[in-house]
Amino acid sequence: MTGLEAIHEVGRAVTVRDGDVDLFRYVYVPDHPTVESPRPYIHPLRTRGGRLVSLYRPHDHVWHKGITWSLPVVADENFWGGPTYVRGEGYVWLPNNGTQRHTGEARITGEAGTVVIEHDLEWITQAGERWFTEHRRLTATTAGDDDWVLTFDTELRNVRGEAIPIGSPTTRGRDNAGYGGLFWRGPRSFTDGTLVAPGVSGGDELRGQRHEWMAFVGRHDESDASSVLLMLDDTRNLQHPPQWFARSEDFAALNPAPFFSEEHEVPADGVLRLRYGVGIADGDADDAPALADAVRGRVRSDS
Repeated sequence: MTGLEAIHEVGRAVTVRDGDVDLFRYVYVPDHPTVESPRPYIHPLRTRGGRLVSLYRPHDHVWHKGITWSLPVVADENFWGGPTYVRGEGYVWLPNNGTQRHTGEARITGEAGTVVIEHDLEWITQAGERWFTEHRRLTATTAGDDDWVLTFDTELRNVRGEAIPIGSPTTRGRDNAGYGGLFWRGPRSFTDGTLVAPGVSGGDELRGQRHEWMAFVGRHDESDASSVLLMLDDTRNLQHPPQWFARSEDFAALNPAPFFSEEHEVPADGVLRLRYGVGIADGDADDAPALADAVRGRVRSDS
């Protein structure tokens, strides 16, 4: 088994490498404009075979960036980027695009087969108010001969001084648009790919369903190979098993959405903890259940 190596661009980003393949680059100090709600992101994201499974700043939604932890409805603030959905008006550009700002030093640790990235952030509204502090941990681990797993842990503390409700465009009136949380945008070639969940597979009709995990199987241009990206929700998460915001027909996207159809209020000085596992592999739909088992085992062992 090949060991993992971390290359740290101090004050900017961390790249995790498996042999001669850069599995991912985590940019924790981005340089994006305010309207895109600047926040850390993962891109590029690759399989151990070197195939790219993420997309950065697509022209249709430039605020989509590989994998991000993003929330579009935080009271009346937007930590997602782009316009805000307003009941009765649709999407409106408002001066409410917040920023997730890295603070202190990023801490990189690990051993053969594992790399851990930890850092702290503060969530600042466009008006300059500090609403959350966050401790975030990403753990990358090789699994089997061909797969690898990324565990994402977040702990958000409300420092606003009053309760903060978190919702989605659906809780504000847009049907079946409950996105928000850990969100992945896939390559253009993955469009019209296959969504897979326990006992079911298909396309956009799976959006809004509840499952412990969901995977996206897409094909690559040039090689004609296929890869699988899978997300798994920890059993202790809010609203487990989550409703999934997933898209295939227009573009590839996957998101276990804890605020899909119901707002959650974080009380003053309250803490919201969430954990997810992401599995990445070359393969097809038949490989998804085994990948889910690998991710589940990794999420539990990282507890």
